[in-house]
Amino acid sequence: MRAFKGFQKGINLGGWLSQCNDHYNEAHYDSFITEADIDQIASWQLDHVRLPIDYNVIQRNDGTLIEEHFHYIDDCIRWCQKHNLHIVLDIHKACGYVFDNTSDCSFFTDAHLQDIFVQLWEELARRYGNQEMIAFELLNEITLPEFAKPWNQISKRTIQAIRQIAPTTPIILGGIFNSSIMGLTLLEPPFDEHIVFTFHCYSPMIFTHQGAYWVATMPPKLRTSYPQSIATLRQMSWNVFGKDYDDEYENLPQDRLIGPDFFEQLFQPALQISNTYQVPLYCGEYGVIDLAEPEDVANWYQDIHSVLEKYQISRSAWTYKKMDFGMIDEHYESVYERLKKSL
Repeated sequence: MRAFKGFQKGINLGGWLSQCNDHYNEAHYDSFITEADIDQIASWQLDHVRLPIDYNVIQRNDGTLIEEHFHYIDDCIRWCQKHNLHIVLDIHKACGYVFDNTSDCSFFTDAHLQDIFVQLWEELARRYGNQEMIAFELLNEITLPEFAKPWNQISKRTIQAIRQIAPTTPIILGGIFNSSIMGLTLLEPPFDEHIVFTFHCYSPMIFTHQGAYWVATMPPKLRTSYPQSIATLRQMSWNVFGKDYDDEYENLPQDRLIGPDFFEQLFQPALQISNTYQVPLYCGEYGVIDLAEPEDVANWYQDIHSVLEKYQISRSAWTYKKMDFGMIDEHYESVYERLKKSL
């Protein structure tokens, strides 16, 4: 399988220029991530960061640019260059679409919003394209199945526009169901040899999102452990999510503890696509909520990393700080050194 060189091991900078809630302001941007954070990440022997960016940080709804905010991206790139890190620029939210709110998905049907999206990527390509240490990720986590066809059309048009400016910059592309592995099967063949397919992995979700307040069917007091028997996790998943996640547990011994073989099975469709198209794979998000027991989280990271490394799948953990998954937060103090070495 082709490797995504320069982007083997990384971490997300979630919550800085994206998902800021009530903090879309300079005071937040100036303080949430600084060069000291990039220096610390580099000291962990990682090779890149993934920088999620909501469109509204750098672009207004009419498509005009917020020029004074581009320096935050410039700063991050400069810090990464200084500390020998690569960087993925990820548009996490587009005008007319955000992955965690399906009430307004007009982006997929509104030609004007699609024009604005393409224009934004043309601007990013002019500013940051053709630099060896930078990759582009078009849009985070497409959701519903009805978006598969329009997304193929929009992404192809956007890639064509970028290629007029940045012919060889790696472009990362994910599919529906929040960048699921299944979503990769509905993507069109790679546009060129510089395309990377991405998927996210928060499996088993009953463990990684235990007690998550934003998951509609999740009991807030639910807790579970890792490792745990396949049969127990399967029953818990069925009780909370129904059949949507049941396939993850098929063809595995139900009395066995979950482990690397779970991820081996989970990743097989992505590996088949990678081999068919000779396209590199990138697990752009994976992690565990900070309600889980720290030792269980460290065990989960150990297992998923063993399989990602076995197949040379690049990765970027979610996330560096805060956002209910923060790697450096107090909750993980007891396993911090283990997690840091594992990354």
